[in-house]
Amino acid sequence: MTAPVLKDSYGRAIRDLRVSVTDRCNFRCFYCLPHGEPPAAPKELMLTYEEIEYLVSIFVSLGIEKVRLTGGEPMLRRDIETLVAKLAQIPGITDLALTTNAFNLHERAAGLKAAGLDRVTISLDSLKPEVFKQMTGVDVLDRVLAGIHAAQRVGLTPIKINAVIVRGHNEDEVADMAAFAREHDITMRFIEYMPLDSGHGWSREQVVSGAEIRQGVNERFLLVAKGGERGSDTSTRYRFADGAPGEIGIIAPVTEPFCGACSRIRLTADGQIRTCLFSKVEHSLRDVLRSGATRSEIIAYIEGVMLKKEPRHYINETFFEQPARTMSLIGG
Repeated sequence: MTAPVLKDSYGRAIRDLRVSVTDRCNFRCFYCLPHGEPPAAPKELMLTYEEIEYLVSIFVSLGIEKVRLTGGEPMLRRDIETLVAKLAQIPGITDLALTTNAFNLHERAAGLKAAGLDRVTISLDSLKPEVFKQMTGVDVLDRVLAGIHAAQRVGLTPIKINAVIVRGHNEDEVADMAAFAREHDITMRFIEYMPLDSGHGWSREQVVSGAEIRQGVNERFLLVAKGGERGSDTSTRYRFADGAPGEIGIIAPVTEPFCGACSRIRLTADGQIRTCLFSKVEHSLRDVLRSGATRSEIIAYIEGVMLKKEPRHYINETFFEQPARTMSLIGG
């Protein structure tokens, strides 16, 4: 029997589900929350762990294979290990990951691994304490580095490190970050600055292009593109020409859009389906679920929403408008 495949109207198979578990964050990254957090959503609007487990099981029955827990900062949600354990028991999930700022990861890495988490992606925008503080609003670089080492120690691997590169802030560090990837045998992913900040202060002049990032790394370490099809991967992947450990990924949604093979769908902490990171419209799966809909009715709703998935984002169009919700509220 052929496994079901959730598809959009462009024939793209949807295999990846990003689940935001909270809209709270304890960092104040200027490219996300420059003016602090918006008012907290009422608790009764947030999906419970039981609701998340049930909805994820439905998505997996429709062909979702990879599930990523995001936020805000997902480790601010009480007892996140409990949810991880629930999801780890769902047959069909081939990859259960979590994106975190790593503030609490040093203390909790072992518990997350024991609960069934496969791997983590960690945000790290600078290796310089003063730049890290300026970009994130908190002076905790040492805690993040400790979290990375703890994740490696307990096997939450392969670890991916995400660095948002913004002109005038950290573009001079890309080679140093590549050296960090080589030293610790991790994947360092450089991400172009996107218009998802709550202050709407994004400007194209601050975008460091993927090509410029590659050049910055190549000046110290020659990169070679990894073979094989990119497929639905968001990053272009590179290895070091000298055979050193580690990997470089470049995510360039502004200058090198990769929407054509998009396989992702997002579920916000308050139960809204987002068909694109830059969607202007959300679809309330929470309301459908809480209306008493049957499993088959929920499936029909999800399949209908997938047919509304956009063909691509419109960052480079003159009519582009930033979505009302910031990255912290969308789920990365």
